[in-house]
Amino acid sequence: MVIVVLPFLAVFIGTKTSDATWTPKLALDLEGGTQVILTPVSTDGREPTSEDISQAINVIRQRVDGSGVSEAEISSQGGNNIVVAIPGKASEETIETISRSSHMEFRPVLVQDYAFSAPTEEPTADPSADATGAPTAEPTADATASAGDETATPTPTESADTTADATDDASAPATPPADDATTEPTQEPTAAAERPSEPASASDVAYWVTDDLRAEFDALDCTDPANLGGSIAGTPDAAFISCGVDGDGNSDGLKYILGPVEIDGKEIDSASSGLEVLPSGAMGNRWVVNMEFTSKGADQFTDVTTRLATQSEPLNQFAMVLDGLVISAPSVSQAIPNGRAEISGSFNQTSAAQLANRLNFGSLPLDFTVQSEQQISATLGTEQLEKGLLAGVIGLLLVVLYSMLQYRTLGLVTVASLAIAAVLTYGVITMLSWTQGYRLSLPGVAGLIVAIGITADSFIVYFERIRDELREGRALGAAVERGWARARRTILASDAVNLIAAVVLYFLAVGGVRGFAFTLGLTTIIDVIVVFLFTHPLMEVLSKTKFFSEGHPASGLDPRRLGVTGPRYVGRGRVVTGLRTDVEQGDTAATADVRTPATVGARKDGLTIAERRAAQRAAAQGGPAEATTSDVKDDTAGDASVEGSER
Repeated sequence: MVIVVLPFLAVFIGTKTSDATWTPKLALDLEGGTQVILTPVSTDGREPTSEDISQAINVIRQRVDGSGVSEAEISSQGGNNIVVAIPGKASEETIETISRSSHMEFRPVLVQDYAFSAPTEEPTADPSADATGAPTAEPTADATASAGDETATPTPTESADTTADATDDASAPATPPADDATTEPTQEPTAAAERPSEPASASDVAYWVTDDLRAEFDALDCTDPANLGGSIAGTPDAAFISCGVDGDGNSDGLKYILGPVEIDGKEIDSASSGLEVLPSGAMGNRWVVNMEFTSKGADQFTDVTTRLATQSEPLNQFAMVLDGLVISAPSVSQAIPNGRAEISGSFNQTSAAQLANRLNFGSLPLDFTVQSEQQISATLGTEQLEKGLLAGVIGLLLVVLYSMLQYRTLGLVTVASLAIAAVLTYGVITMLSWTQGYRLSLPGVAGLIVAIGITADSFIVYFERIRDELREGRALGAAVERGWARARRTILASDAVNLIAAVVLYFLAVGGVRGFAFTLGLTTIIDVIVVFLFTHPLMEVLSKTKFFSEGHPASGLDPRRLGVTGPRYVGRGRVVTGLRTDVEQGDTAATADVRTPATVGARKDGLTIAERRAAQRAAAQGGPAEATTSDVKDDTAGDASVEGSER
C-alpha cells in the first residue's frame, strides 16, 4: 500500500508547490497542439540534401526531448520543409528553441567584467591603465573571479589538472566592485598607444579590443533581459561582446569581450554529463561534463589550450558561445593534447546535463525560416479516446466475469489485484506527466488495455498451480506455498519476455509506437509488484480462513469440483473424504464431506497413516490388517509432524 500511495503523495505535493495536476497530460493525437513548419536554408547557399534534412530532424527531435516535451511529431514535408507538431500549447521558449538557427563557437576571452554597465561619468585618466583599459589599482572585489569553482581537466587517464572556471551554474552571484574599479589587470601595462597592424594571436588584446568596442562593452548591461535573447555571434574573424548566461538563460553576472572564432561547434564529436572518475578508477561525488572533439577539432583544441595555458586571468579562458551568448568560459592552465576534456566544479546533476545538451545540439547544419505557426486540433479526438477506454472497460469486465465463473469467490482476489494495479498505474502515469513531461497517447492507451490480459494471466498461472497442488491431496496452506514456488518462475519468465519486447520496441521505434512500448513496459513492472506484494500475501491470509481451507463449494477450491479422489486433510486432525473406488465390488461410493479425527495424512492410495502402519504390522505377523484405537490416537496426536512430512 505504501508503493500505491507514494506517487499520489508526490502529485499532491506537486499541486501545492508546482504545476502538477491530478490528470495525466494527453498527447497530440488526443489533445491537439502547436504546429510549426520550418523551411531549411543551407548556410553555403546550396540546396539542402535529404541527408541534411534527416540530420536536422534528429537534432530538432533531441532538442524537443531535451526541453521536456514528449510525444512530439517531427517529419519532413515535400522533401523541403520540416513539420514540428508539439502537444498542447507550446511555450515561446520551446518554439524559439526548435525554430531558431543556433550555432556554437569557441572564442578566447579578452576582457571579463561584471554584467552591469559602467558609470556614465567620465573616468579620470589613469596612466597606469593597461591595454584593456582597466585600472591597475586593486579593486575591493575580484572581477576576474568566475561565477563558480568549476574545473576542466583532460581525460581521466591523464594526470594533468587543468583548471577551468565555467560560468554555467554559478555557485554564488558575483558582487559589484567598490568605487569605479571594473576589472583586475589582465596583463602588464604597455606604453604602446597605437593598435598593432597585425594580431600576435587570437588573444592579442591590444589588436582586437578597439576604443569603440571597449565603449560599447562598458555601456552593455547584461542584467537587462533584452540583452539576453541571443543573436548571431558576429563575424568569425573579429572580436565581439557577449553576455554570460546560466542554464536557464538568465544572466550569470558577467559579460565578455571575445576574440575571433578558433574552433567551430561542429567539431564537437560528443558531450555527456555524469559523476567524475577519480585517478584510482573509483567514482567521485562531483558532477562533470565530458567533451570530446573530432580529429580536426582535437588538433585545434590542442593549439588553443597550449597558448591559453601560458596566459593570465582572464586571457587563459575560452568561451563556449551559443547563439551569441556565453554558456561557459573555462580557464586553462595546461595544454590538453587529446581533444578530450572534463569540465567540473559547482555543477549539480541538472546544470551538468544542461551544458552537455547544449554542447551536443548547439549547432544545426541548416538555418531555418518559420513558414507558419498555428494551433491544430486533435488528430483523433475525444471520440476515439472514449472508444479506447470503452474497449478497456469491456475487456476488464470480461476478465472479471471469467474469473468469477472459473474461480468463484477466489475470483475476487483477481478483481482486487486488478484494481490495485490500475490505481498504481494511474498514479505513476500522472506523476510522470508532471515530473517528466510524459503525455498519454492512443497507442499508450492500447498498451494499458493489453496490460489487463498480462496481469490476469499472472493470476491464472498462480491459481491453477494452487489447484494442482490441492489435487495432489495437500492442505491449502501447503498448496499455496508450493504453488507459489512454481508459479512465480513462470510469472517472472513471462513478464521478462514482455519487458524485453517493450524495451526493444521503445528504443527502435519512434512516435506513437514508443508510447505503446512505454505503457507496456510500465504495466509489466507493475504486474510483478502487485503479484509479489499483494496477490501472494493475500492468498496466504485467505488460506488460513475456514471458508477457503475446508474447500467451501463457493470458494473455488472445492475438492469435488477439482476432482480430488482421496481423503483431503483440512487441519485440526480432520480430513474430508473424497470419492473412493471399491476395487473388489467394482462400484463407486461417494462418501464426501465425512470428517473424522482418525484420518490424518491421507495418501493417493486411499490409506491413512494409521491404516498403513496396521497393514505393515499385519503383514509382519500374518494377521488381519486392522487399525487399533491406540494407532489412531498416536497418529492423531502427531498430526502436525505427520502433515509436515507428507508435504
